[in-house]
Amino acid sequence: MAVFSALTPVFVAVLCVIIGFLFKNSQKRESRSKQKSSGETARPWVDEDLQDDTEISRKHNEDDDDWLDTTEEENLVHIPYTPAQYSAAEMLERSEKFYSLMNLRRSVRFISPEPVPKEVIDNVIRTAGTAPSGAHTEPWTFVVVSDAEVKHKIREIVEEEEEINYKQRMGDKWVHDLKRLRTNWVKEYLDVAPYLILVFKQTHGLLPNSKKKTHYYNEISVSISCGILLAALQNVGLVTVTTTPLNCGPQLRSLLQRPANEKLLILLPVGYPASDAKVPDLKRKDLSDIMVTV
Repeated sequence: MAVFSALTPVFVAVLCVIIGFLFKNSQKRESRSKQKSSGETARPWVDEDLQDDTEISRKHNEDDDDWLDTTEEENLVHIPYTPAQYSAAEMLERSEKFYSLMNLRRSVRFISPEPVPKEVIDNVIRTAGTAPSGAHTEPWTFVVVSDAEVKHKIREIVEEEEEINYKQRMGDKWVHDLKRLRTNWVKEYLDVAPYLILVFKQTHGLLPNSKKKTHYYNEISVSISCGILLAALQNVGLVTVTTTPLNCGPQLRSLLQRPANEKLLILLPVGYPASDAKVPDLKRKDLSDIMVTV
């Protein structure tokens, strides 16, 4: 008993330390949970449509009868490839001219309502469709909207969500960083631009026989295609501004009657620049800041 009585203070002290440790960890978990919840509210870019859900799953091809058996496509004919070749001097000249052209590209929010030939839009989208894609699945859909009523409905959806983004979801820092660009939730160009191009990524393919086809790295593939589309638009003298219609994907997908396997990635208003168009006087990084030579 004497020994037990002597050790009692030690047990009490140890017990207090354990309780304190557990209480502190509980507070940390609660704090992290609150931060995560707050972060989800303040980061609208982490929404369903903008998440990269391109994980390659063996179950697609092994355990699920709904997915296409790709062994049916193994006998693909290969043909000779003989692209044009240029001298070193020609290569240098072409590279300089193309850089000069693309260096003039700017994000333009002041777009003229002047009509643009539809054949030009067809060709720039054909060009975007030449992009590489995982296993050549070509997981992109370009929805071209010229109907004034549909454009206005798109504007209403985008502005409603963007106002919430600016006032609630984005947070003070992001809103502050955008002030120098003079942007807000009002998107007049969605009504004015002769064309809106909405680029959807296909998370998987839907075949006529009701089978699904895996689209590997669909978001990366479609993003590359968008880059080529921007270059093609610049090449013909048209302007645009890349917009990610945050939290608008499901509504716009419904409006445009797109299937559930398509998720909106980018919305591009396209046209000639307005006569009074202005852009921020931004500078690009030097080559030494973006290239590392090993």
